[in-house]
Amino acid sequence: MPNPLPWTAFEHDEVHFWVHYGLCAFGFLLAIVTFIAQWTNPAPYGRHEKSGKSCGPMVHQRIAHTLSDATPLLLFTLVFFLYGHQREYPNITFYCLWLCHYVHRGFIHPWIMKYSSPKTPLGIPLGGLFPNLLYSFINADWIGAAEYDNAYYKDPRFIIGIVLFVTGFIINRYADLALRKLRSNSNAGYSIPHGCLFEVISCPNYFGEMLEWFGWTLGTWSLAGLVWFLFCCATFVPRARHNHQWYKDQFLDYPGNRKALIPFVY
Repeated sequence: MPNPLPWTAFEHDEVHFWVHYGLCAFGFLLAIVTFIAQWTNPAPYGRHEKSGKSCGPMVHQRIAHTLSDATPLLLFTLVFFLYGHQREYPNITFYCLWLCHYVHRGFIHPWIMKYSSPKTPLGIPLGGLFPNLLYSFINADWIGAAEYDNAYYKDPRFIIGIVLFVTGFIINRYADLALRKLRSNSNAGYSIPHGCLFEVISCPNYFGEMLEWFGWTLGTWSLAGLVWFLFCCATFVPRARHNHQWYKDQFLDYPGNRKALIPFVY
């Protein structure tokens, strides 16, 4: 009987099979817990930081975010090249996509953004480090182990997935740079953002990254990709809700037609 999936994986390694999918199950539970926690109370940093309430001692903002987002890239690379064994074009393509995102997220983004404070509570980067390590491991484990069909480069899932990833990457980068420019031009610290997707949603940076990881999930056609996408949603959906409400409370002239995260929907 032909394989209905575009890949084969763990066929002769039962232990690897159960470890991988066990970690995926744990990743799914972590996404649920994260959504409930973030929906109830926004993470206390940036505009949501409250005086007298902090997640640990204050540390250097840029260094903290570099360590939080660059360390998982190192783990991803080590797992893919030292633990994995697949080096075909889909696997290398997926590695390069992950590399592009996290080189920017870990080494460029923290050093070009205009933060509201030079320091951040230690609990914020530490809280992001563990999930980043977990999901980086299971996704690197997947693309290092999955053997995709020879003609997968013609598969709509692969093509559309890459297009969505690249589109989301561009949206995310544009939104981050627009917010950086807005902060540079503002004496008050925060202003109402305008232009492109900012005209219809409050958080196009989150929307862009969600689109990236949806494309990753579609392209890899994997449970590892899905649980990572769900975790991102568990973070960005409530975060966008809180940011959207903050803008409305902060600025009486905030455009009423804007949604929080998904254009014309939410």
